[in-house]
Amino acid sequence: MRTNKILRTKVAIIGAGPSGLLLGQLLHKAGIDTVIIERQSPDYVRARIRAGVLEAGTVRLLREAGVGARMAREGLSHKGFALSLDGARHRIDLERLTGAPVMVYGQTEVTRDLMEAREASGAPGFYEAENVTPLDFLGDTPKIAFSHKGAHHEIACDYIIGCDGYHGISRASVPEGALQTHERVYPFGWLGVLADVPPCDDELIYARSPRGFALASMRSKTRSRYYIQCPMTTDLKAWPDAAFWDELRLRLDSEAAERLVTGPAIEKSIAPLRSFVAEPLRFGRLFLVGDAAHIVPPTGAKGLNLAASDVHYLTEGLIEQYRAGSPAGLEAYSQRALARIWKAERFSWWMTTMLHDFPEASSFEKNMQAAELAYLVSSEAAMTALAENYIGLPF
Repeated sequence: MRTNKILRTKVAIIGAGPSGLLLGQLLHKAGIDTVIIERQSPDYVRARIRAGVLEAGTVRLLREAGVGARMAREGLSHKGFALSLDGARHRIDLERLTGAPVMVYGQTEVTRDLMEAREASGAPGFYEAENVTPLDFLGDTPKIAFSHKGAHHEIACDYIIGCDGYHGISRASVPEGALQTHERVYPFGWLGVLADVPPCDDELIYARSPRGFALASMRSKTRSRYYIQCPMTTDLKAWPDAAFWDELRLRLDSEAAERLVTGPAIEKSIAPLRSFVAEPLRFGRLFLVGDAAHIVPPTGAKGLNLAASDVHYLTEGLIEQYRAGSPAGLEAYSQRALARIWKAERFSWWMTTMLHDFPEASSFEKNMQAAELAYLVSSEAAMTALAENYIGLPF
């Protein structure tokens, strides 16, 4: 294998998902050079099916990054969502309770916008990189070694940012004993279907029924995303489209079930539910961001949004370092990010615990769950707390 000369940049980013691309775009606009290294192809990255609810803070960051135009045209501003509890519908009025809506705009579309902006900027990047290895990040001369199109590359940099997800090399490269992890694996998953059919309601519906949890969501006015709770042992082959639609109807309230439009699934998968936090998030000149640092169950719609707040804190720190020569923001990154991460983890855990059927739950636990839901929909204060967390805590 031939060896290329060592390249040089200020910030090397591992991972071209939304967090890596958003960080790269914000730093590019601040005049800070970056290189992005991604092990997958551009088509693979663009095709990932992920979340679709954006907090106000995430929307603001995307606008600051200069990628908000299509989102403004095609995104759906939602002023509330519904809880369907054993067939009874209760609306959580986000705008009345908090003064702010959320934006429904698929992560696939966010990624597309960021990839196009990166390409237009001319900033360098390597897709389909192999054997990516962060090196010497505990010292003052970090670098990343990798192979690309038959050549060996090394990128010397000031900082390495790990945006490469839960299974990525960044967290795995941290020295043994330096990292503490916290995890909760839930005893069920979500069977999800994406279909080109109009949504059954103008807003999201979180449904709890004796048959288990369901979520009716959308990516646009013509594309819907639906989920039903299922055991992790579920075989996708046992769920043809017709069986999925029949089960979904049984878990929704009668109005939503009546309005449900069915069609062929263009994507069907089972997602496990997990809560995970790694700490700290800085190791010398290596920083962890997004899914490399934390995972939340999708119930609270926090995954992409939590990554965006990480990016915000890290962008502030890097700009402060390069413009003012102050390391204060970078030194505070882990503490600041983790404070918000744990609050989002709490909210996602609470939503998951409140709305799902737990097979091993005792009669006491089942009654506590019912009491929690009854209190929630009868208390203005409780609904306000839910709304404040749903639209996103400030950062």
